[in-house]
Amino acid sequence: MSTLREAKIGTTVKVIKLHGEGAVKRHIMDMGITKGCSVFIRKVAPLGDPVEVTVRGYELSLRKSEAELIEIDDVTSGQTEAGPVPAADETKAPGTGSEGANGGAVE
Repeated sequence: MSTLREAKIGTTVKVIKLHGEGAVKRHIMDMGITKGCSVFIRKVAPLGDPVEVTVRGYELSLRKSEAELIEIDDVTSGQTEAGPVPAADETKAPGTGSEGANGGAVE
């Protein structure tokens, strides 16, 4: 069994089960971490507590004890919740793409 505590920085994982009981399990679910959701591991503090993740489009910090209650699967690197991380040349500054006939200008 792999837990969120063991996941590496920069990986996206899928939650397969929440352990714990009562208020602790409810607290994790209230933060948006539920079975089947994707979680991106952003940072881990030097001593492992807390763990900063992105879940459902927002950033969240979890205690080490909470992260150990979240069973995970499908560890992938270089992924975000929205898919693969784009290469540097694939990202464009706002207003540089094809915005339409007037180039995105407001009339």
